[in-house]
Amino acid sequence: MRRRGPARALIATVALAGSLALAGCSSASDASAHAGAKGPKLSVSGAYIPQPVMADMAAGYFTVTNTGDTDAELTSVSSDLAADITMHTTTDNRMRKVNSLTVPAGGRLTLSSGGNHLMLMELTHKPVAGDKVSMELHFATTGPIGVTVPVEPTGYRPKD
Repeated sequence: MRRRGPARALIATVALAGSLALAGCSSASDASAHAGAKGPKLSVSGAYIPQPVMADMAAGYFTVTNTGDTDAELTSVSSDLAADITMHTTTDNRMRKVNSLTVPAGGRLTLSSGGNHLMLMELTHKPVAGDKVSMELHFATTGPIGVTVPVEPTGYRPKD
């Protein structure tokens, strides 16, 4: 029986060493996979909502920058302020609702007055200048981005 004890200890030691070696390899490959991660890398700036003139509808604007190597698709926006938020493009003074907007790899998507923009409808309340509104931007292949959006005076236009 004395022989079984050392044999079991040796087997356990070899099994443990093998497990640690595999875990080390796994960690190393995971680290290199993350270091070379590809895809969209998104950030949001310049967000604002002009104080709405009407009590039930507002517009929203911001810029999404993508420093990654893959396009991203903005598929929806949600907020406690509005029951319905839709995305629109404007071409030749014609507004058209769209299901998504592209944030190009190495580029940006700008939502601005007279161009791409959000329409916030069925407002829960009429926001006033100085308020902050929480929004969440949803993308097809990346996680959502939360944004705190200031409400600016009705005629506000950002400086370029």
